[in-house]
Amino acid sequence: MSQKVFVSAQEVADRAGVSRSAVSRTFTLGASVSPETRRKVIEAADALGYHVNHLARGLMRNESGIVCLIVSDMATPHRAGLIKALTQELQHSGKIAMLVNTDLLDGSVDMALRQAIRYRADASIIVSGMPDKSITQLCLKNGQRLVLINRDDEQDGPLRINLDDEEAAGRVVTAFLRAGCRRLAFANSEAGTPSLMARENGFVAAARAHGLEVVVERYGWTSYESGRVLAQRLLTLSARPDAVFCATDLLACGFIDAARHQFSIRVPDQLCVAGFDDIEQASWASYQLTTFAQPLATIAREAVSWLESNEAAKPEGQAHAIRLHADLVWRGSIRGG
Repeated sequence: MSQKVFVSAQEVADRAGVSRSAVSRTFTLGASVSPETRRKVIEAADALGYHVNHLARGLMRNESGIVCLIVSDMATPHRAGLIKALTQELQHSGKIAMLVNTDLLDGSVDMALRQAIRYRADASIIVSGMPDKSITQLCLKNGQRLVLINRDDEQDGPLRINLDDEEAAGRVVTAFLRAGCRRLAFANSEAGTPSLMARENGFVAAARAHGLEVVVERYGWTSYESGRVLAQRLLTLSARPDAVFCATDLLACGFIDAARHQFSIRVPDQLCVAGFDDIEQASWASYQLTTFAQPLATIAREAVSWLESNEAAKPEGQAHAIRLHADLVWRGSIRGG
């Protein structure tokens, strides 16, 4: 087997008949180099297969260009969409994304994050409410710039990006009331993340403001199968709900399928259902789910823009918070749409 040989800048300089610094200036944006020297260097680099070692160059400036994405539930449609938006924005900014999977919540997560820190990652974006808050502290302790998405960590330094989940939940109550619904329920997982609990609390509070009590049921992970189990629990109550707000679209899809195929309930004629996230499946003809769209592109743009800002570079900066609005996407799972 042949070993991979990395071509050095000095080899390019020798082939082009120029100095080592001329090679460096050729591949440095805005640096001064004559057209003839540039031509020689480019031709020599192409012939030898030379690529600039951006990692080494970045470390000389105490910057690697690496940003960790600390993620759980990567397989879910919403999380996959957010990862896609973040990686596209990072690539557009000339940065490299390094993924740390926190699904196992064991020692391997801590090991993976410490390895990323050894690679001199400049920053981390925590993309879930699930990982332990000690991960946040580890990132800050190692001087990383930090963005927290849908988390409630109260620490100085990071940027926190959250949605106005409670306000959105209040709009769902209004939609259900206008559809003539009075027996309301909330279907949630047992994940207990800040965003899921904000939706639950906001929905219950808004319903009580109208004199209505909400039946709350929680089960399992935030998955399609959990939605089916939640439907089985809520739809076998003696006072069966006529409207259900599911904490996520994935729960709602499982809930709707169970309602239709196990209980022969017609949506929305006999049961109104709303979700949250606006995943691709929500628009499918079999669901036509009324839901809230998370502004994924805006979240990614705000996160990366802040990481590049002077404010993020301050080691002991104050906490910064951005609260974004989720647009209601009205489809056919609530009567009157």
